[in-house]
Order: sequence, then C-alpha cells, then structure tokens
Amino acid sequence: KHLSAPSASRVPRPARRWRSRAPMAAAARKLTSEQVGSAVRSLAPQWRLGEEAKHLERTFKFQDFNGAFGFMSRVALHAEKADHHPNWSNVYNIVEVKLWTHDAGGLTQKDFDLAAEMDRAAAGSGLKE
Repeated sequence: KHLSAPSASRVPRPARRWRSRAPMAAAARKLTSEQVGSAVRSLAPQWRLGEEAKHLERTFKFQDFNGAFGFMSRVALHAEKADHHPNWSNVYNIVEVKLWTHDAGGLTQKDFDLAAEMDRAAAGSGLKE
C-alpha cells in the first residue's frame, strides 16, 4: 500500500526559537587615523596595526594548550555578549588574533574594547608573553 505524505495542514510545526539579543545598536563608526593612533596607545604594547591600519593584530603565547583554550573560551563568552567576534587561530599554545569591524570596513571602538578584554582574559590564562 502506498502511503502519501501528510498534508501541510496536519504536520505539526516546531515552535520557533528566536535568539534573544539586546536591541541592535547603531552601526559602529570607523575611527579616524587620529582616533586609531590614540586608541592603540591605550592598549598593551604587543598590539600592532596591520595592513594599512585596517586591523589590529596580536600573538598570544601561553604556557600550554589548556591556557590557550581557556583564554579563547573566556574571550568567546565576552565576544558573544558584545556581538563582536575576533578573527583568530590556535595552534597548541599560540593564539593569533586579528580584529576589525567588517561592517565598518576598518577599526571601530568595538575592536579596541575587545582587544582590552583579551588582554584581561590573557592575564588570567597563563600568558607567557
């Protein structure tokens, strides 16, 4: 006997789950070169400007993989709340980071705020250098 698919009216639909987020703030504005220069000086000296000052870069070196992974976990929680996510990679005890705001096409205050948060997280994660 051939069974036909139930009609759309009889198929129960799963409840919609919407991700709860704070209301969207106005888009972050790209900082001027003067603002970028001032903001970089407020960070740890290991931070540097990359390609045409369009992003921030830093290499974090930890005691071991657990330190690196713990750091990334701490930062991930903050980044999700801030709705601003780093571009990063991890190999054993090294975490390479590049920050910029894609929507703004360069650096915004969000990048410098996340960089400062990364410095705080690294201090509690067995940072070597």
